[in-house]
Order: sequence, then C-alpha cells, then structure tokens
Amino acid sequence: MNLANYIDHTLLKPEACIEDYQKLFDEAVEHKFFSVCVPSMMIPTAKVSLKKSNVKICTVVGFPHGNMSTENKQNNSSWALENGADEIDMVMNISYAKSDRWDLVEKDISLVKSVCKKNILKVIIETSSLTLEEKVKATHCVEKAGANFIKTSTGFAQAGAQLEDILLFKNESNLLIKASGGIRDFETAEKFIKAGASRLGTSQGVALVKQQPLSKDLY
Repeated sequence: MNLANYIDHTLLKPEACIEDYQKLFDEAVEHKFFSVCVPSMMIPTAKVSLKKSNVKICTVVGFPHGNMSTENKQNNSSWALENGADEIDMVMNISYAKSDRWDLVEKDISLVKSVCKKNILKVIIETSSLTLEEKVKATHCVEKAGANFIKTSTGFAQAGAQLEDILLFKNESNLLIKASGGIRDFETAEKFIKAGASRLGTSQGVALVKQQPLSKDLY
C-alpha cells in the first residue's frame, strides 16, 4: 500500500507560522502526498510552492464549527477555488443538526456544492458531537446534497476518527470517505483504508509513511 496517495497533509493550527506552512509544502512534494490542507490565506503560496508537483490544494470552509452562514461558505469556497484550491472541506452546520433541522443541513451543503461544481467537496460532520442516529441522518444528508466525500472530524473536537464511523459511512452511503483526527500510527491508518477510507487527513503524514513514532501534537 502506498500510504502517501491517501494523505491530505494538514496544517490548520492557528499558531502555525508561514515557515511551518512552507515546510508542509516541501514535505508534500518530497513524499508525493495527495494534497495539502491549509487555511485559505495560504492558497496562493501553496499554488506557487506546488506548481511543479502533482500535489493538490485543499482548504477548509466554515471551520471549525460549521456555523458560518451559507452565503459566507459559498463566497469563501468561490474565492478559494478561483485562487488555486482544488478541493473544499466544509464543516456541516452542527447547530442545525442538533436542532433536528436536516432540511437546513442539506440545503447548506447543496448550495456550497453548487459553487464547487466539478471540484471535490468534502463535508466534515464532526462525529464526536453527534449521536448514532444523528450520524446516520448526517450521512444521508451529505449524500443527498451531492457532496463527494463525508469526513469524520475537524481534529479540534473531543475525538477524531473512529473505525466504527468509517464502517457506518460505508454501510449507509456510496460516498467517498475521509478519516481525520488523531490517526496515531501506520496500523490505524491501514485499518481505516481497509474499512473504506479513500483519504486520510493528518498533520503526521511524514511519520506515518516512514512508520515512525508520531508526536504528541496530533491532528
């Protein structure tokens, strides 16, 4: 298994410096990761740094709580795509989900997808904030809204990717799956992929592909 092909090499910590992002881009090129996932402010720099590689650029929208207005999510997605992003990872409106307003959840995702058009849209449902029933409903909403991927976590909540959630997504939909948050070792990454994950979001991509111990500062 070529693990690098599955990795969205990620840096979303608010305290990250420009030098940290440049290191991320250099690592992505060196190890041939599928993409980098960075805040929108770094898209222009990423585009320059990655122009001679096949590494894609991914950014986040409505991050990390999902409660940005749909119009702002659309505008942010449009700007990101116009300036070099290839993929959008948006956070589902968790407040709508907890309010049992699944019509609004679906509408929010659908309108962002209308902006993305043929570009990949991944929807982060923040599994640790949802009940099992809510996870099932969220999965169905993401699929009905036309998104491409369902994603487990932002990495900023109380828990990250869990194997049972990957299996639930696989059982309840035909969506592609991204596992993110707290992927602690090569064996766990391999289990997620075998269970159905097509992409892994992690700040620990280099350690994972080298099968080295991961730092305590996990995403």
